[in-house]
Amino acid sequence: MECVISPSCRVPSSRQIVEMSSFAPCLSRVICLLAVAAVSRSLSAHTWEEEGVTYGRIGDNVTLKCDSRNDSSVTEWRYNGSPHVPWGLLTNPGDLHLPNVAHSVMGNYTCHSQSGELLRSVLLKLGYPPGIPSVTCRASDYHNFSCYWKPSVDTMLPTRYITSYREDRNSPEICLQDPIYPNMCAVRHSKLWTSYQMNITEENPLGSTFRILEFTVHSIVKPDPPEILSADAIPFAPRRLLVTWTYPSTWPQEPHFKLKFRLQYRPVLHMYWSMVETANLSDIITDAFIGAEHILQVSARDFLDAGNWSDWSVEARATPWTMSALEDSNTTTKEDPDPHIQESFVPDSELSNKTTTEEPEPQVQEPFDQNDSVEKVVILISLGIFGFVVLVLFLIFGALIWVRVGRTVKDSGIKMNFLSAIHLKTLPKSQIL
Repeated sequence: MECVISPSCRVPSSRQIVEMSSFAPCLSRVICLLAVAAVSRSLSAHTWEEEGVTYGRIGDNVTLKCDSRNDSSVTEWRYNGSPHVPWGLLTNPGDLHLPNVAHSVMGNYTCHSQSGELLRSVLLKLGYPPGIPSVTCRASDYHNFSCYWKPSVDTMLPTRYITSYREDRNSPEICLQDPIYPNMCAVRHSKLWTSYQMNITEENPLGSTFRILEFTVHSIVKPDPPEILSADAIPFAPRRLLVTWTYPSTWPQEPHFKLKFRLQYRPVLHMYWSMVETANLSDIITDAFIGAEHILQVSARDFLDAGNWSDWSVEARATPWTMSALEDSNTTTKEDPDPHIQESFVPDSELSNKTTTEEPEPQVQEPFDQNDSVEKVVILISLGIFGFVVLVLFLIFGALIWVRVGRTVKDSGIKMNFLSAIHLKTLPKSQIL
């Protein structure tokens, strides 16, 4: 959250006293800005005034002053030793006026008297006032956080930053900058649910700007990437890889600060990633491409989804188990003996006995894979349910056909009896008897 002044924040008139309740949030922001501005001014004790240096903004008008001594009149200005300064105008007091200055007119200017005496030397430096810096804050754990910034404008002038923070309603404190890491300051022993206001003020000889961020530590937590990522093939499982990693060394090893992880992987020759999430420090990939080398990376996040995901770890590479790996291992175990070692003499009788009693090499049996058995059971159950549904539909269809045929036969039987009775009535009684 940034503390800014909104255009709607105006001092209320006598008719707006009734609406003071809606004005309160805006007033608090104004007070926040005034407090930060006061802190920035108190910390900014250094001035940019340097002897013999004049700063100017590119595109503005700049006037160089010449302090004549002993009422000496200024006759000329020189630029880097040359008396030719066509872009400057000499004014009555002897000052040099430079309209609409460009970057090319920077340099050393000197003013001289009629006798050629040097009266003053001025170094002109041109640039731009600072823009509002871009600031981001991040906590690699719940006990410390750091803020980083970068300028939004290349001012081409010397620049410094004043950093301070405020904890809830306490007095502002200085955020210590590390000279080894430029544009970064750190706050140690932070509080988890406390609101912080971070102020980054950028200053140069032409002005100053600042940005304020408001946040809590749990909202900016972003762990460092997991470490010691490794991936190994699983024997006799050509589509599986075992991946392991460890917690970041900067994350506190405390039971109430847990992390969850996401693992992304893909074959080297493919563009698209597959991804899984887990709370463990290992995972088994079950859909790897047979015989293909895979790239794997892992990132971490707070277990309760606070803050953001970490950056991806350094990638690891692995290839699932293949039959060629087994053949290579067998070849390695059956290598010929060292030719430098002399073979001992063995009698023919012992050699024949050894040949006849040599036992065949045991075959390597594939170990039982519990996951494969579960998949087979699931497939069998699915096929059984499908067969049961088909059987029920078949029985229902057969029952409908049986009912329809029975009704048809019954109706035809009634008609036949009726016709036979009519036929008997038309015959003589002698024939009926």
